[in-house]
Amino acid sequence: MKTTDIIFDPEVPYSSIEDKNVFSLIDIVRKGVKFPLFMGFANKSPFSLSEWSVFLHLSERTMQRYQKEKRTFDPLQSERILEIILLYKKGIEVFGNADQFNSWLDTDNLALGKIKPKMLFDNSFGINHLKDELTRIEFGVLA
Repeated sequence: MKTTDIIFDPEVPYSSIEDKNVFSLIDIVRKGVKFPLFMGFANKSPFSLSEWSVFLHLSERTMQRYQKEKRTFDPLQSERILEIILLYKKGIEVFGNADQFNSWLDTDNLALGKIKPKMLFDNSFGINHLKDELTRIEFGVLA
């Protein structure tokens, strides 16, 4: 199985991404994520293209153009895509299945200031905060 298959398949556990794959992640970011590869994951995720456009700071029209032209995302957008994918995989592991994690992502969260966790996907600080929150949930440290 290729590294890109491991990364973009939500069924492959987050824990299967090892340190040796970090250089593969760096390589993917530098080359850019191709739109068809992105769509392979996006279609399995609970997020619409409209939501992805907010996460990636692109207009919906630009996303549609990328889709039509099968373009490659720039490194900053590619990095954000990979961060979200890795967070999503971690969330599925922590919650046990995608449905429960999707529900958590779309429910106002008191620990996050009464916002939906997915609203933090538009920047690295928010994604890192969600990773920390998932770690707390995983280990039962909820306060």
